[in-house]
Amino acid sequence: MNPLVSVIVVNRNRAGLLRECLASLYRQTYTPIEILVVDNGSWDDSRAVVESFPDERIQLFALDRNLGFAGGNNIAIREAKGELVALLNNDAVADEHWIERLVEVMRSSGPRMGMCASKILFFQTDIIDKVGHLMYLDGQNRGRGTGQKDTGQYECLEETLFPDGCAALYRKRMLEEVGDFDERFFAYGDDADLGIRARWMGWKCLYVPHALVYHRHSSTAGRFSAQKIYWVERNRFWLAVKNFPLPLLIISPLFTLNRWLWNLFAALLRRGAAGNFRQKASLAELFRALGRAYNDGFGRLTEMLQARRRIRQTRQIRDIDFYRLLFRFHISARVLAFQDTDLQPADHADRRVVEGEGVRP
Repeated sequence: MNPLVSVIVVNRNRAGLLRECLASLYRQTYTPIEILVVDNGSWDDSRAVVESFPDERIQLFALDRNLGFAGGNNIAIREAKGELVALLNNDAVADEHWIERLVEVMRSSGPRMGMCASKILFFQTDIIDKVGHLMYLDGQNRGRGTGQKDTGQYECLEETLFPDGCAALYRKRMLEEVGDFDERFFAYGDDADLGIRARWMGWKCLYVPHALVYHRHSSTAGRFSAQKIYWVERNRFWLAVKNFPLPLLIISPLFTLNRWLWNLFAALLRRGAAGNFRQKASLAELFRALGRAYNDGFGRLTEMLQARRRIRQTRQIRDIDFYRLLFRFHISARVLAFQDTDLQPADHADRRVVEGEGVRP
């Protein structure tokens, strides 16, 4: 008998895209599923869209404020009845076999397989958004294969560091053991933090190449925005403080400095995310966003150190095993600087801009 899968969709003001997302879940070949939609205080027609799918499998959690990606998912995870929990972004459309293929791998891969990553392509293209994740040695993470044309180079079922929260499958028992998404992150890096904490607890992750999802990849924070830079840098700092072994944590500022220098170089050349940000704003605004990120990051340092203590006390793998994971799934500072995840496929083709508003606040 197939296990129940609880599929969670967190939404904010994306009524049009939400309809397409939910329709793709109704076309899934896998049964049984339940669909939990968490609406983060939308003022558009999002709730009416959910109600237009009259089915006992779907539940709406209508919130009066925006709890972010982490908070919205946590509410649904606590209510989920399934043995397995799938996350799907509201701006993503799943192939009809998506859940079936993820569950097949999860069930055949042993009890400590806690996470499965999907192949995520940009919507209506063969350009890769993410096929699992990589991490730099200061905690900054990046999707594997981002921006590459999908020519079959990622067709093997293989281990990856952690899945992207846009389209992932988790074992509910793992989530109960590891803990929820850290709601202090609010946006960006929350899935990375959860995945790394799971790794410390000895859980594994597989990339499933035939579990296909198309992602529009847009965000409310705005592409190349100072607000996004703030969240990404602050949360990277928190992830490192919580999860990195002490020797790596001590020297991680050197890796961060190296990453900044590469980003400065990219900005001067008007390349990568920093270069595209510079076309919209000044370097002074970039540095102000970074300054605010570290000011707020250090402001909650005590809380992060307390979380770190709990992780260290409950970890199931050795520090040397963690280092091996990081080096195995490592990305360089140069690639981070010059590879721009905010470019849409249209940008790669003719530099057109596609704007949108998503779950991320």
